[in-house]
Amino acid sequence: MKIYLTSGTSEFLRKLRDKHPSEKMLLMGDDESSVLLHETEGNTVFSSPRKYEVLDSAGSFSKAEFIVMNNIPVTDEGRPVFEYRFKNRQGKIENQPGFAALKVLRPLSSNTYVILTAWENRMAFERWKESDSFQNAHQKPGGNSGAHPQTIFSGASYITTYSIAEEE
Repeated sequence: MKIYLTSGTSEFLRKLRDKHPSEKMLLMGDDESSVLLHETEGNTVFSSPRKYEVLDSAGSFSKAEFIVMNNIPVTDEGRPVFEYRFKNRQGKIENQPGFAALKVLRPLSSNTYVILTAWENRMAFERWKESDSFQNAHQKPGGNSGAHPQTIFSGASYITTYSIAEEE
């Protein structure tokens, strides 16, 4: 499965989505800054999207109102280690109240992976960030052993958040 992302105004992206009603698309954002997600086995309808392959997936967007994208730049050498960690994760996020979906996205034309989580609302995400399972999931490998593992990251990660766009 592939995911393609494109950015623009909500008006433009809504028209693009509505032009392709048979495609699985999700509009996120507000009037000033929006993103359209296209999930497909085939080709995308976007002209110059950000391209990803889905490595792991759980849940669905059907109850989601709030999207969090953790954007993580990874070195070429670090890709196998990074992917191994996600393929062997404990999967506790799926049990969190308010969790809707998770997609781990491998970049096809950049070095930045996206860990996309969908939540029933912003408060559910905030509660998860305060949970023990969040702390455990975000521990550094090797714990406090004093070892300095080789970094697999090529830059600082950053978070982007979106609300599911309201239908008119």
